[in-house]
Amino acid sequence: MKTIVVVPCYNEAKRLHQDDFLHYVEQNEDVAFLFANDGSRDNTLEVLQSLTARHERLLLFDIQPNGGKAEAVRRGMLYAVEHYDAQYVAFWDADLATPLNEIEPMVAWADKGYDVVMGLRLMRLGAKVRRKPLRHYLGRCFATVASMMLDLPVYDTQCGAKLFRREVVETIFQEQFITRWLFDVELLARYKQRYGTENAKEKIYEFPLFQWQDVDGSQLKSRDFFKAPVELMKIRRKYK
Repeated sequence: MKTIVVVPCYNEAKRLHQDDFLHYVEQNEDVAFLFANDGSRDNTLEVLQSLTARHERLLLFDIQPNGGKAEAVRRGMLYAVEHYDAQYVAFWDADLATPLNEIEPMVAWADKGYDVVMGLRLMRLGAKVRRKPLRHYLGRCFATVASMMLDLPVYDTQCGAKLFRREVVETIFQEQFITRWLFDVELLARYKQRYGTENAKEKIYEFPLFQWQDVDGSQLKSRDFFKAPVELMKIRRKYK
């Protein structure tokens, strides 16, 4: 397989689009999905066991106990590079706010030589990007501050669809994250620290998604944005 996509799952039994994942791997032989069950308290594990039994490129990694999304993503990404020979490793939100058909164009951009390809939720003519107004404006304020802090012209740090060259995963996912919700920003800070500012500006690409929409039931609430300044300061102290 060329690409393995890590899907962190916590209490997703009722929201998981099982048929969408199955149909995608049936139509795309170069892609596999690794579902990282993050100590779910509902029957997510049983749902995933049933789903992954339906196709050899639907894979399961059970993490116990629950450690939070950041740790589930980190451990899932490392598990992927340790156990599978994929050129690229991505992580993707289980609710499919970003549709699976965005994977192929992101891989195509990585093939052009980028180390990291990040989904960009840019509302524009011709695209079907639907964001709730409050979350959109809070996100824009946050992204502006994060861009200034990182000294990188990043527009959207928090989109739950990101793809990495496997060598980068082996480098920047080794340490546990120091933040709970802003691990996406922390990853950019780690990349910049490891590879330098110029590489960060030239080897990270923000890919404008054609389709994205807010999905009800997200673990991240609007009030969590107000915790962001504290977490940003943690990142600044560690990586600046």
